[in-house]
Amino acid sequence: MSSNKLISIQNCRVQDIHGTIIPELNWTMSAGEAWLVIGPNGGGKAEFLKALAKEKQIVPNTDSSSYENVFDGNEKSSTEIVSLERAAKLIEEERDLDESEYLDGIDIGRTGRRFICEVLGGPDAKHRNQPLPPIADRLETLPEVKLCGVEKILDRGLKFMSTGEIRRTLLCRALLSGKKLLILSDPFAGLDAQSRKILLEFFQTIVGKQSRKNGNTSVESSGKTYDDSAVKIILGMERYIEIPQTITNVIEFTRNEVSFCGTKSDYELLLQKREDENKKTAEEKKSQFVAELKTIRNETQILKNQGENNQASEEISGEKTLIQMNHVNVGWDGHNVLQDFNWNVLPNQHWLVRGPNGSGKTTLLELITGDNKQVYCNDIWLFGKKRGTGETIWDIKSKLGIVSYRMHVEYRMIGSTDLESVIISGFHDSIGLYEQKTDIEIATARKWLKLAGFEGRESESFSQLSYGEQRAILIIRAAVKNPRILILDEPCHGLDEQYRQKILALLETIAETGTTTLIHVTHDPTEVLACEKNILELRPGQSPMYAVFKA
Repeated sequence: MSSNKLISIQNCRVQDIHGTIIPELNWTMSAGEAWLVIGPNGGGKAEFLKALAKEKQIVPNTDSSSYENVFDGNEKSSTEIVSLERAAKLIEEERDLDESEYLDGIDIGRTGRRFICEVLGGPDAKHRNQPLPPIADRLETLPEVKLCGVEKILDRGLKFMSTGEIRRTLLCRALLSGKKLLILSDPFAGLDAQSRKILLEFFQTIVGKQSRKNGNTSVESSGKTYDDSAVKIILGMERYIEIPQTITNVIEFTRNEVSFCGTKSDYELLLQKREDENKKTAEEKKSQFVAELKTIRNETQILKNQGENNQASEEISGEKTLIQMNHVNVGWDGHNVLQDFNWNVLPNQHWLVRGPNGSGKTTLLELITGDNKQVYCNDIWLFGKKRGTGETIWDIKSKLGIVSYRMHVEYRMIGSTDLESVIISGFHDSIGLYEQKTDIEIATARKWLKLAGFEGRESESFSQLSYGEQRAILIIRAAVKNPRILILDEPCHGLDEQYRQKILALLETIAETGTTTLIHVTHDPTEVLACEKNILELRPGQSPMYAVFKA
């Protein structure tokens, strides 16, 4: 490999135990380049990034094919991926290690400090009660910790961090791990404005160092040393937004093929051409999608009504308060998340919930779903009944549709479930499907899958999908039963632009029916729906810690 090439892939394929994913791949990354990897959900982008991190195989197609990667000099890959999937796996690990049932209290699990120290000579997750190394006492002084903005959350349990805080902690750990190549996959999804700023500054700083050190970079052929103190970055994105100025090159994957490979400026010209072409048919496609959606929703409502009596219709038509919270207080270890919190939600009163990472948005939603047990020591009413007065969790969830990070983690843990069963499980409020499918349920599920672009894929397992495709399936699962309340915690996480536009159109159509009330958490102002006229803003550190107002 020539002296300035870092990775060279010539006529190779990407595969896993299921077979070939990307049949032909040619790509070279040279010193001084900063690459963006992009493409629609399920198009091959995620598999390519995983292959670079040795989670998938890169295999020569012919005898003359070649694959060389200077970051693979050690027995372990010197590459780390920071992604929504990695964050989900981390939460799964914490749940597996939770010992709260054996303790007289809550097991906070690993703190950010302990998790980061695992790559600095500290004990691993299975030995998390052993002493930390001396460097643990001065983590706050490390430039990597300051760069990622995690100084104030080092002693918080990972399970009590927001999605954005977990991902910044993962980034900090990766930076301190000694890995030479960092892959940041969809890093801005779900981050508040301050976190986005921190991440952009991080990217500019790292790539800036990389550029300044180009003259001193030493890259040799296989078997020799690679000497460069600057960490290299590859950025993966679902959508072409907030792209750092320092990006120089772009590779795009569509339908498991390279659909573009070249400079950033040439890619932007291609995007402009595509946008001009799409404008001609965008409204027509949206109108067709909405019409198909309304037809399927009507058919789904008929299915739902077959198993219900008239009481449900009476509840919907009445003006009962759906959610009522009176002087609610939630916190742990002296940390107040919600304090003297009061909130009422009426039917057809669609809400946007916003606030910085760690402000309590997810905690608030978990009080509604019952996933936060502090609901029982507070004055909280759902559908006219006080929580903790005899209702079951199934009574509550039968009237809720839920799209959340927790739900996504739950389904990832049983990822072998086929897509048809995932959709049908929405009728039964279960994680997985444990009842016999009816012919009507199967027909309805397949119509929803077709609408979402998954026609003919009903037998694929949930685990085979990309993170963004999984998210799209879970949104359809939540919507399929026409719930009284649809809870949306960053629903567009990991979605490409095509899926994102479909999902936003879906949510707007659901709101128009008058039977479902939306409670929507998002940091992205472009995802705020026109129907969301009521805003709940959480303001940590202020008194009061929240504000309610009209849009």
